Amino acid sequence: MGIKDDAVEVRAQGWRTLAALHGLIESELERSLQAEAQLSVVEYTVLDALSRQDGWHMRMQQLARATALSASATTRLVNRLEDRGLLTRILCADDRRGIYTELTESGIRLLDEARPAHDATLERALAEAQEIPELAPLVDALPRLHAHA
Repeated sequence: MGIKDDAVEVRAQGWRTLAALHGLIESELERSLQAEAQLSVVEYTVLDALSRQDGWHMRMQQLARATALSASATTRLVNRLEDRGLLTRILCADDRRGIYTELTESGIRLLDEARPAHDATLERALAEAQEIPELAPLVDALPRLHAHA
């Protein structure tokens, strides 16, 4: 294996480690959010992303980026959350082709109820990951990543 191959392997190993950390955290969050609020991780992510927006709404393509979903998967997800009364869609006043997705009062309440379980589970999962030697450096890097964002 040459130097170039070594660099690729180092990046690949980094990616596998990141994927392992993500999988550990996501599975813990999925169990907790389902038990506490009947929400999936991606549903929580949508409600959380919307709650962090000025005016509490986003265009569909912004929501797709925030959730790392395709446009069609985002539409299906928004349809499910709209059917549950957690969000609504409204036409953009200055661009009639644009559609915003906005939290409803029920969506805000459910998010507020789910957030403590989410945050406690995330903290617990990160603490558990910190105890795994391969994952500890990534957990340590998280505060620094936020500082550079």
